Amino acid sequence: MSEFRDFIEIAAAPDTVFEYLTTNDGMTAWMGQYAELDPTPGGRFAVVIAGHPVRGEYLHVEPPSRVVVSWGFAGSDDLPAGASTVEFRLTRIDGGTRVDLCHSDLPETEVRGHADGWANFLPRLAIAGAGGDAGPDPWHPLPD
Repeated sequence: MSEFRDFIEIAAAPDTVFEYLTTNDGMTAWMGQYAELDPTPGGRFAVVIAGHPVRGEYLHVEPPSRVVVSWGFAGSDDLPAGASTVEFRLTRIDGGTRVDLCHSDLPETEVRGHADGWANFLPRLAIAGAGGDAGPDPWHPLPD
């Protein structure tokens, strides 16, 4: 199994950014067209991204510094619902928040596609988290 790591800086306080990881409206402001979230340990994490149903659950919710969810795709044999783990660590910095992302337990065949997705979505989180409008999301998964 492999992992993907990246980070962004957002011109907003950690408690503001935290809302974009734990609320339906916050999540869809930067990622996905639909979200049904229950940000409690064991609670539902369901997002639809470009027609793909991401399913998992919240594993750790530590306001306003850490969110960990399981992640996978409903009906997928390659990365089934809840098969990988996404961790967001939020750290207060001068001028806002640093968000460190670690997407772990990825099959090697899934790393490239997820790296492409996170390269699209993390900048959108930076815009939305700072109070901007990330606009419609044109992202589509890479072809196999």
